Amino acid sequence: MSSTPQAFTCFGELLIRLSTSGRDPLYSLPELTPFVGGAEANVAVGLARLGHATRVISVIPDNDLGHAAAGQLRFWGVDASRVTTAPGRMGLYFLTTGGIHRPSDILYDRAGSAFAEADFAAFDWAKLLAGSSWLHVSGVTAALGLNAFNGALRAMQVARTLGIKVSFDCNYRPKLWEAWGGDARALIPQLMAQADLIFGGYRDIELVFQTTFAGEPGSDGRSRAAADHAFAAFPDLQRLICTRREQVNVDHNRLAGLMYTRTESLETKCYDIARIIDRIGGGDAFAAGVLHGILSGKSDAEALDLGIAGGCLKHAMPGDFALATVADLEAFLSEDGFDVKR
Repeated sequence: MSSTPQAFTCFGELLIRLSTSGRDPLYSLPELTPFVGGAEANVAVGLARLGHATRVISVIPDNDLGHAAAGQLRFWGVDASRVTTAPGRMGLYFLTTGGIHRPSDILYDRAGSAFAEADFAAFDWAKLLAGSSWLHVSGVTAALGLNAFNGALRAMQVARTLGIKVSFDCNYRPKLWEAWGGDARALIPQLMAQADLIFGGYRDIELVFQTTFAGEPGSDGRSRAAADHAFAAFPDLQRLICTRREQVNVDHNRLAGLMYTRTESLETKCYDIARIIDRIGGGDAFAAGVLHGILSGKSDAEALDLGIAGGCLKHAMPGDFALATVADLEAFLSEDGFDVKR
């Protein structure tokens, strides 16, 4: 039997993010700073930094931008051998960072990308997933169009037949769905049905089931009711996990982590995050922390604490990737986490 550790595998599009300098709006044509990202790639890098064998299945254009993106995965320890090339362009998005009472804004430029146009029907998913212990997929992939949705669904279905655990992050992106008139309410539940673990909150459950649960927004009763509805609808689902975010303003948020199982409701303490540097990828960092805990055999409560640590720390890191180490998470959760490391 091979001693090679089984990989945590992520399927999704690699992107180039172009961020405006400082707080300048995009219409002023400021200097732009590039970062590599993508919801699933962010999780893969986050887990690699936490010591796990990770790989990404994706499609990039055969040009410098595509190869630079794959190179960034390799740089941070992610196996990019299943990232292939195809005709098309690189998916981009532009970030205008907000401030105080002016929200940040994202402009997507992803139509016709090599990933969105890839022939996923021709993929040998059993071969691509061989050696995997877990598959992670995001709703961002489904939001790109029916082709990408079908690729994600097939990947998840094959993973289940192979006994591979499946996680799904709802990641509802209305701008992407609206761009092609996609019906998120009809499609997202099909992906949810394949998952053992879902990253999503009551809003996601209310969206796909076109209902509203009783209680104040974000209240435990409303969230628990939504979770119970999801557990009843999806027999294979074991955990529903999300964050609760309170926005004092763009630069000052409060964040807590929530986990619902079929029998338990867990919540972390609420952390104050002031003077945010970059919150993009915070949800993926939270997911990586939780998954690290689960993969490491921690209790659900411990895994949730690791997730909120990762999510909070990402707000202090520029770019999409969460680069915290296990020591960073442990220091955050300790009473001396702010001490200078000498």
